[in-house]
This record gives sequence, C-alpha cells and structure tokens, in this order.
Amino acid sequence: MRDLLKNLISGEALAANFEESKPSFNSEQALDEANRCLYCYDAPCITACPTGIDIPGFIKKIVSGNLKGSATTIMDSNPVGASCARVCPTEELCEGACVLNYSTKPIPIGDLQRFATDWAIKNEEVLFKAGKKNGKTVAIVGSGPAGLSTARELARLGYEVTIFEAKSEAGGLDTFGIVPFRLPKDISLWEVEQVENLGVEIRTNTEIGEDIFADDLVEQYDAVVLAIGMSKVPMLGIEGEELEGIYDAIDLVERTKNGDYAEEFIGKRVVIIGAGNTAVDGATTSVRLGADNVKILYRRTEAEMTAYDFEYEFAKQDGVEFRWLTNPKRLISDENGHVKQMECVKMELHEVGGDGRPRPVEKEGSEFLMDVDIVVKAIGQTRHMKMIEDFGLKHNGGVVKVDPETFITSNPKVYAAGDMIFGKGLGEAMVVTAAQQGKDTALAIHERFKESVTDYA
Repeated sequence: MRDLLKNLISGEALAANFEESKPSFNSEQALDEANRCLYCYDAPCITACPTGIDIPGFIKKIVSGNLKGSATTIMDSNPVGASCARVCPTEELCEGACVLNYSTKPIPIGDLQRFATDWAIKNEEVLFKAGKKNGKTVAIVGSGPAGLSTARELARLGYEVTIFEAKSEAGGLDTFGIVPFRLPKDISLWEVEQVENLGVEIRTNTEIGEDIFADDLVEQYDAVVLAIGMSKVPMLGIEGEELEGIYDAIDLVERTKNGDYAEEFIGKRVVIIGAGNTAVDGATTSVRLGADNVKILYRRTEAEMTAYDFEYEFAKQDGVEFRWLTNPKRLISDENGHVKQMECVKMELHEVGGDGRPRPVEKEGSEFLMDVDIVVKAIGQTRHMKMIEDFGLKHNGGVVKVDPETFITSNPKVYAAGDMIFGKGLGEAMVVTAAQQGKDTALAIHERFKESVTDYA
C-alpha cells in the first residue's frame, strides 16, 4: 500500500484511499453468520450493549429475510446504530460478551448490524413516525450522537424539537470527526435524515452567542438540552508551535470528510503527538494522504495508550511507527518558517498520578533531534467553556455537573448529555454511550412534562 501511495500526485487520486476500508457483508455471508447465533435467553450481548439493542432479535430477522424489521430493531434502540455498526469497540462490548467466545469465535454482531442498516440506507427506508404533538418545545444545542438521539426520542413522543448546529451539516462527530474510510459521511447523514423525517427542525450554521443567545433559548423553549461535544485540540505548549506545518488532528480529519485531501502530505515525514483514537485517526489519515513516514509519539507506554485495540492494530497494519516514552520539547524551523526538526526527550514513568496512570517524567540528558516535515497535534480536546458560562452552569473544569438520574444541570431548564458530562473519571466517551444518554435525557424530559402535555395518553 505504501508503494502505491508514494506514486499518488493529485487530490483526485488520493480520494480513492478514503473509500471505506472494510466491505459490508453480502447476503450469503450475513446468512452464514446469522445462522450461527444461539438466540440466547437473557443474552449477555444485549446487556453488554450500552443502548440495549435486542441483538438476537435483529439477527433472527436477518435469517427470516425481514431486513426492514432488523434495521428497525437496531435503530429503535440506537438512533445512530448505522454509525455504531462501524465505530463501536464491539470486541469489548457485545461481541466480547458472546457465549461463543468460549467454544469458537463470536458472532460478528457489528458486521451484521451494518448489513441490516446498509440495506435500510440503500432502500431509503423511513423507519419511524413522529408522535402526536403535545404542545411542548425543546431546543437541542448540538447535532452529534447525543443530540440526535435526544431529538429522535422526543419527536416520537410528540415534542416539537429544534436542533441548533454551528456547522454547515448535522451529525457532529459521526459526520466530521471520524475518518471516512471507517465511517463514510453519508451514513451519518442518513441518520440525520431519519430524525428530520420526524419533523425535527435542524438549524445549521447557527452559533450560540452569535446567531442566537443562551438566555433566548432558555426563555423561548420549555427545555434546553446541551449536547455540543468537544472543541479543538489544545496547544502543545512548546517552542516553535507557531511554525508552518503544524496541524490539528480534528481539523485534518474534517478536511478529508469534506473531500479536501491535503496534498502537502505527499512524500512527507509526519509525526503525530498523542496516542488516543484521534491520534490514530490522524496517523492513518496521513498515510492515506501519501506521507512517506508516519510516527506516533507518546510520553507513556503502549499499556497506557487510550486508543481502542482495534484502532491500534489498524494503525500498525498501515505501517505507522510508535515511539513510546517520547515527548516533544521544541520545534525547529527552516529558513522559510516551516518546521524541519523536532527536539524530543525520553520519558520515565514514576508513581501513579491523579488520573490513575503512571506519571511521565523527563529522563535527564536524553534529548535528541528528529527530522520532521509535518506535526499533527492529537493530545485531547478542549471544552466549550464560553457556552457553559453563557448558560451559567456549574462545572468541574469544563465537565458540566448534572443530576445522574435526570441529566438536569444547575439550571433547572437545561439538560446536558454526551461529551459535555464525560471526563475526569465520569463515563466513557463512546458514540454508543452518548446515544444512550440522549435517550435517557429525552425520557427524563418526558417524565417531567408528561402530566402537563396537552395530548399525553
């Protein structure tokens, strides 16, 4: 693959590298695997799914040829089930709990979920209907997995829902933040359409604090749900960070999702700083953009990296190198102000810190230089502090405080879900967990209003 990439010379040629890397099952493959399912009573795979999909149920519908019913079963429990079929760490969740792990190999639940939802997408199926209007209005800020899930559930319960989205298209992380060769953009946009078909209004290119204000939303709607996810990658905090050739991994992935393939990566030496899922996305994207050499630098070891195991394996298969216990100290420019070298230092792990991981400390006298043409930052993401402050919400370093049962914030009309309430040891930021929080938030809102809605039955 690398030899092929070296020969690419245009954005048009690069586009082929961003087609979905894993093909969907054909009908024969799907039936063969579906027929292996034992249809367990008290199936552990259901318990292991954060959204509680009836996995034996949707698989049985595949066997019987009822693909619309299969897709409906999936999407009923998980409003972003087509995306999750591609991006969930299934080996740690549903497939990891499959009883067949003890005797043979688990049912490929993610692949079967993808097969059913792909059929629904191809056939342009509309899977759900809106509930009868009940007179209540809800504003949702953010159209990612948590926001879409909240909107979908509320619309089915009869609420008039408006989503406010700052970007030009809805879908949040699934639309813009996950590499297209794992999650094509049109999959996420189909899930958006499923929500719009319920009468949900989505106002794109609408920024809170610019186009509409927090106080207006609180005043004009019966409830407000904040589901805005995370923001940009923070600064590295090292000398030379202002040089040309420094990229934000989130921005880089978004460019490729929009069909803008950065030709400046062709033939270059690229270093990714960080070892989470976003870092792996930045690295595998760089490979597909034609980079000659791609390295991931991480200040801890393989044991502490936060990327999923399947992401790590994917990166290694793409030829990405990993440099453990290594940290950047400064960036050095050429005569044109473009990065040409990185001074790094070796690290040692000391006692466990407040985050539960060993604390990395610089190894004295271990500095060395590394030639580099492009640096991609992937050391986490900042939070939308201004918006949190605009709504006047209590938070812990940007992690909004909510009642764990109702998802109500310190403002009794404002709810929060998804990345806004993940972090600092609270929850795990997966697409599927954000989707479940959206459902739970919608049900909490309905529980609050169900006695007062005009047509509640």
